[in-house]
Amino acid sequence: MAMSRVRKMALRALTFPMDLKKNYKLHRKIIIAANPYIKPLYNLLDKKVMFEGREIPVRIFQPNIRRGFKILLFFHGGGWIAGNIDTYSYICANMANETGYPVVSVDYRLAPEFPYPAGVEDCYYVAREIFTDYSLFHSKPEEIILIGDSAGGNLAAAVSLMARDRGEFLPSKQILIYPSVYHDHSEKSPFPSVRENGTGYLLTAKRICDYMDLYIKRDEDRYSPYVAPLLADDLNNQPETLIITAEYDPLRDEGEAYGMRLKKYGNTVRTERIKDALHGFLSLSKHSEYVIKCYSIINQFLHEEIINETP
Repeated sequence: MAMSRVRKMALRALTFPMDLKKNYKLHRKIIIAANPYIKPLYNLLDKKVMFEGREIPVRIFQPNIRRGFKILLFFHGGGWIAGNIDTYSYICANMANETGYPVVSVDYRLAPEFPYPAGVEDCYYVAREIFTDYSLFHSKPEEIILIGDSAGGNLAAAVSLMARDRGEFLPSKQILIYPSVYHDHSEKSPFPSVRENGTGYLLTAKRICDYMDLYIKRDEDRYSPYVAPLLADDLNNQPETLIITAEYDPLRDEGEAYGMRLKKYGNTVRTERIKDALHGFLSLSKHSEYVIKCYSIINQFLHEEIINETP
């Protein structure tokens, strides 16, 4: 679908340059200002998960009408350096109401103060606690679904790989929304969407590179499957997967490539591209056509059987 000239001009005006490496704290403040936390009308509960003598905050969002016993364990986006359970409260509350299932949002540690693997280890540990301790939410392991957007989609995919490798639990389903799954978003990237959508569409290729530079301190870690799941040598025994991408997103092609690689290893995968959408559309109004379409796809995945497509 072609984007209108007026919309393109508006997006280019909004895609302002910033030296993210020097101004990541300002970037966080901008995100907080754009997503003010107001005492909500929906039902939520804050808890702490203890890990190695410290607390990992989580926030539980209950739907207005619950449809069953599933739980969505959510990892937020923000390039591993920004975002928290406050800035994502609107998204998570809407997610709970749209799906009919509780959402547990994890407030993992952020880079660069806590570089890789701090954030993914936090997410893994919270997942392990929920999967192995039935008393926490009274949900069976097969009823717990991992879900994340952008960097959070990266973390969800990484947690699924870690779970398989460590053998402590294994998710049955995961939902990756416009995920980052590769390590290179420069001009050398093998994915056309990085060049086609890498400028002028809010999230730029340079910004993704800056995020990665702040997240990763050791160059060799860029090639870890827990940083770039697409590079994993073995993708066997992964959860039933839904991948949702956005048409005008630099990350579009790598997310779809991850779906194809998962299929080649015999996993059940559904990949959907939201037409005319930009990276980050999940933060739009719940009345947005992109958000409505996204939850229509998610609910089909949650409530219906998926037929494995031919790669």
